[in-house]
Amino acid sequence: MTAVQWRKSSHSGGVNDTQCVELGRLAPGAGIAVRDSKDPDGARLTLTVAAFAGLIKQIKQHTSR
Repeated sequence: MTAVQWRKSSHSGGVNDTQCVELGRLAPGAGIAVRDSKDPDGARLTLTVAAFAGLIKQIKQHTSR
């Protein structure tokens, strides 16, 4: 099993930011994983690439209001 290379969100702040997320591309065809960067060993949300794209679209629509 290949280790996931996590990438911190560009919207995550500094040391005192309590809302930090990281994204990791899983094996080809397995999707995208999302985790709390403050709890790297905690739960992870796994989404297909299409579901992740839909999530980002919904977030952008919500924040542009």
